[in-house]
Amino acid sequence: MTSATAPTFAETATWPGGGRPGPTTRAAERAYIRVLVVLDTAVLAVAILVGYVARFGDEQPSGSEIPYVVVAPALLLGWLISLRAMRCYDGRVIGYGADEYRRVSAASLRLAGGIAIVGYIVEFGVSRGFLAISFAVGTMGLEVARFAARKRLHRARDRGAGWSRKVLVVGDTAHVLELVHTLRREPYAGYQVVGACIPDALLAPVPQRLGDVPVVGSFRGIPAAATAIGADTVAVTASGELTAARLRRLGWQLENTGVDLVVAPALTDVAGPRIHTRPVAGLPLIHVEAPEFRGGRKLVKGLVDRSVSLVSLLLLLPLLVVIALAVSLDSRGPVLFRQIRVGQGGREFGVLKFRTMVVDADARLAELAARNETDGLMFKMRDDPRVTRVGRLLRKWSLDELPQLANVLLGQMSLVGPRPPLPSEVARYNGDVARRLLVKPGMTGLWQVSGRSDLSWEDGIRLDLYYVENWSLAADLTILWKTFGAVLRSRGAY
Repeated sequence: MTSATAPTFAETATWPGGGRPGPTTRAAERAYIRVLVVLDTAVLAVAILVGYVARFGDEQPSGSEIPYVVVAPALLLGWLISLRAMRCYDGRVIGYGADEYRRVSAASLRLAGGIAIVGYIVEFGVSRGFLAISFAVGTMGLEVARFAARKRLHRARDRGAGWSRKVLVVGDTAHVLELVHTLRREPYAGYQVVGACIPDALLAPVPQRLGDVPVVGSFRGIPAAATAIGADTVAVTASGELTAARLRRLGWQLENTGVDLVVAPALTDVAGPRIHTRPVAGLPLIHVEAPEFRGGRKLVKGLVDRSVSLVSLLLLLPLLVVIALAVSLDSRGPVLFRQIRVGQGGREFGVLKFRTMVVDADARLAELAARNETDGLMFKMRDDPRVTRVGRLLRKWSLDELPQLANVLLGQMSLVGPRPPLPSEVARYNGDVARRLLVKPGMTGLWQVSGRSDLSWEDGIRLDLYYVENWSLAADLTILWKTFGAVLRSRGAY
């Protein structure tokens, strides 16, 4: 059992998608970055043109010591340099996460601030209106363009194509399998596991696999294994044999190889804003802030919820009337369906929906229990015979949930939060799942934008608990934005 096993197996292994990973990952990454540069250049050129036309129209600019035929290219070049300086084309941040968007905004704001300071000190006569419009349109355009490029990349990654990092996972078998499962849960993140290295004591003299992941070596030959399988990232997870000294030495060995080293701590499902790294005595200690269940931000969230729900109810009133008429004409029974659900702190309330089922739906539930298509405490059935014709249409576009805006206005629900559970579900909760009740349930949430009824019970609970622990106003806005796309795709709606 020597480290020579790793390269030998790597050279003969069959990889998902055919062939062995090669140097194409870096080329694909550079190609994607070139696309971003071209896209950013086009967006900025249009923004500067819009700023010029909006400010001057058909008039001839006057009062500027520098002609705009020079100002416009200089502003475009300076903007691109600012994006580069803020590392907006760094492969480690593009394609996933919010850091890419933050850097793009920061680059634009810093450039605008720098120009404002220089313009205050040295009056060069460039129109403030032209600059303000250009920066407003350009910053928004950059964000939208990055979003569109990322969505296209994510769709390619979901198909097994597109630019993704080739990852060699290092650690004990249990932790390797857990990390592999976590990375594969979101393939659009761009981390494709191509091999694993496990402790020497667990390495067999014959080729091994952990699930469908080939074991390509032990801890003694990690750099060689990474090179042999074409990995560009080594992800280290927990293992008793990976001491601090050994991990530091691995970092030295990977220097100048083009292979990134990332460490995946045992801490999972904790959002970045709650994590702070503090170096103490040479140790990068990770400080995790406690979840926030009360305070000023909660008050702001409640105020936003009630304000938006009130305005939405007023604007949607004609649509609500039309839906109510359709429900009443389609089948006998009340227009609204009121069902007891459990809210924050275990308090029960009546959640409102447009009725989408026949009036005796609850009585017929027992005879359909054997046809339940979910693996948890909920009952879900794709072709439920109790659903009416109008109800099927309302469910497809989530229009049946619009009356819950009244629950939000009354303070019983939030716009964003976990799914409101039934009392029968709550009665079977264990200690972990009960944490869903620490916040108000929501009209939409991570479960809504991640597949709704297509999700397993376990994944739905995991997303709800993640939201409970890591909620923020910015995350709420992101979820609300994604909800529109989820509704239009009608994925998991039944």
